[in-house]
Amino acid sequence: MIERELVVANKLGLHARATAKLVQLLSKFRSQATLIAKGREVNAKSIMGVMLLAAGPGTPVRLRVEGEDEADAAEAVAELFARHFDEGS
Repeated sequence: MIERELVVANKLGLHARATAKLVQLLSKFRSQATLIAKGREVNAKSIMGVMLLAAGPGTPVRLRVEGEDEADAAEAVAELFARHFDEGS
């Protein structure tokens, strides 16, 4: 199991478009992925689950990935967060 501390750094937070990018990215991996924020824990491969976090800009988020390709999945998600979900912010 791999855990990473991330921060939502794009201007709009985990809104619908950013969430869709995250879920689409994770769908390529076999590992299970969980996001934890604001005392909630959700399946990171579920659009509705991630949207329920209501994670705005600056929100710290813990990513937990477990499975055969966990290292690749965790790195891909960290890169997506670092790129501000490709929103240019």
